Amino acid sequence: MQEAVSARTPAHLWIVAILSLLWSCFGAYDYVMTRMHNMDYLKSSMPGVDPQVALDWIDGMPLFAQFGWGLGVWSGLLGSLLLLLRSRFAVWAFAASMLGIVLGIGYQLVAAPPLPGASGAMYQVMPYVIIVVGVALLAYSQAMARKGALR
Repeated sequence: MQEAVSARTPAHLWIVAILSLLWSCFGAYDYVMTRMHNMDYLKSSMPGVDPQVALDWIDGMPLFAQFGWGLGVWSGLLGSLLLLLRSRFAVWAFAASMLGIVLGIGYQLVAAPPLPGASGAMYQVMPYVIIVVGVALLAYSQAMARKGALR
């Protein structure tokens, strides 16, 4: 029985699941520290941006964008854990995470006023990195579900 399970579980699934979990833990940490208004964290994670200005900018986002941010972060973390557990529900969690990314990052890219002081490459590139990682994790979990690696 164990041989059948091992034969169906490719090694890359474990690698992707662990990397996904690390990525998602960072997102969850960022979310919690930002929501707790930890000024030291904001100052160190957003160079060139006044932490209070950043908090005002985040708090000024419409409710749907703030909801999207939370949905993207926490569903992504759940999806990573479910992928590690080889659960087919990882696909649904990553789909919910993508919905959150569309709502949160979509607002930031399309409708939000620019964050004062956020002019470096990190501020320009990171939203797109989040989108690409979200799409990749959703596609990967779907592929693993189709191949029978998720139960």
